[in-house]
Amino acid sequence: MELLWTALVGFVVGLIARAVLPGTQAMGIILTTLLGIAGSFIAGFVGQSLGWYQMGQGAGFIGSLVGAIVLLFIVGKLKGPGASGG
Repeated sequence: MELLWTALVGFVVGLIARAVLPGTQAMGIILTTLLGIAGSFIAGFVGQSLGWYQMGQGAGFIGSLVGAIVLLFIVGKLKGPGASGG
């Protein structure tokens, strides 16, 4: 049940991150979900490194959203201009 909850929250976080960041991101449902989940992992890792979270404690919704936006921004910069596929 926890994996289902993680996927659902990851999907919602990914959708919001794509809506907040300007531009178009050509992603399907699976990549959007993975974006949200990866953002949560990044936020948890950074938060634990900075002492904001205890070991084993996951990032909150806002932290996950910020992590997903940062990840989406970095991927967009690595792809470069005109690489959106459309």
